[in-house]
Amino acid sequence: MIDIKLIRDETEKVRKAIRDKNIACDLDRLIAVDDRRRAIQQEADQLRQQSNELSNQIGLYKNPKGKWYQDALAKGTTADQLKAEGDKIQADSARIKQRIKELEEEEKTIADDFRALMLTVPQIPSAKTPIGKNDTQNVEVRRVGEPRAFDFEPKDHVQLGKDLNIIDIERGVKLAGTRNYLLRGAGTMLHQAVLRLAMDLIIERGFEPMTVPVVVRDEMMYGTGYFPGGEEQAYRCERDAKSLVGTAEVSLTAMYGDEILDEAQLPIRLAAVSTCFRREAGAAGKDTYGIYRIHYFEKVEQVVLCKADEAESEKHHHAIIANAEAVLQKLELPYRVMMVCTGDMGQGKVEMYDIETWMPSRKGYGETHSASRLGEFQARRLNLRYRGADKKTYFCHTLNNTVIASPRILIPILEQYQNADGSVTVPEALRPYMGGLSVIAAR
Repeated sequence: MIDIKLIRDETEKVRKAIRDKNIACDLDRLIAVDDRRRAIQQEADQLRQQSNELSNQIGLYKNPKGKWYQDALAKGTTADQLKAEGDKIQADSARIKQRIKELEEEEKTIADDFRALMLTVPQIPSAKTPIGKNDTQNVEVRRVGEPRAFDFEPKDHVQLGKDLNIIDIERGVKLAGTRNYLLRGAGTMLHQAVLRLAMDLIIERGFEPMTVPVVVRDEMMYGTGYFPGGEEQAYRCERDAKSLVGTAEVSLTAMYGDEILDEAQLPIRLAAVSTCFRREAGAAGKDTYGIYRIHYFEKVEQVVLCKADEAESEKHHHAIIANAEAVLQKLELPYRVMMVCTGDMGQGKVEMYDIETWMPSRKGYGETHSASRLGEFQARRLNLRYRGADKKTYFCHTLNNTVIASPRILIPILEQYQNADGSVTVPEALRPYMGGLSVIAAR
């Protein structure tokens, strides 16, 4: 959510963001609803003031023993005249109160419409963000590492996983349907080793480790920007008005909602490893092979809450990207960093980068990380604020990024580290987490 004042003051910038991000948002209707909302508030405030004044007058006419009433009689006004005038004022007061009640009822409906429309307004992207329609127009920032040149015919991760008995897609599908899988033996050890490596690195870099709920109230999904619009991608628990999260970002960001932090507490840097759930609705035929696009996975997520300062926010953004790159460098995997264009970045992002890791079976790079800075977008929805040194309150800026997500990262690990005999060499950085195991071989 962005400030309605900004929407009204910089309407054309917001219109451009709607076009550039290809977001469904009826800005003209929002402004019309806001106009009506303001008019209702103004009329209701005026009528309440009149109602208070009339109530005071009625009190004078209804008190025959009062000084004002006695003075009026002394000046020649009859009791019948005073009664008639008092009845008229009382009737006017009743009409005004009825009108206030009507306005209050309309205000409730208008407020609901206003909030629903405000939730559709996109964040204005940074001036550096490339304009584009989809991921084909993302811009490469840098490449690190060289893809491996094989002197034998390499297998893909599905065949490797089957031959080594470490990935079992058939039984995963039997248990839970398409896009499910089992990891077993050394596959499970590799998966857990990657997560532990990432968590150790992020803790060393000053992030507080957290364990958070993965089933959250719908307010948290709205607050972090996943609703409205993302309901079809979420596993819903309608009976409880809750959802399974697609990322620990939701819980980590929302945990301080409706609170006022002290500026001295910022930045707050949090990290959690959690199971993530995504329905992947509408993605049939896209990246469906193997374990690339699946319904549940584990992810180490990093979240930063910082002051409402663009320069500081940008500094944290590049720092969390560097954290993710550090994990890939420890794994010695080739990757590239992409600046995400407007049409691919989503509603709430000010700026976004993806990290794509080389996957031999895809003959290209596949997305493994996503790093976003959202300005005040989530904080306004969550009412997440801090009190500055000047004693004023401000909305925090929020940022998030994947540290590692598995089992997707197992695709480049297995494929890049495979050997001609069908075994897979364990990356050196993971061996301490796997009891010193250096090679995964068929048994």
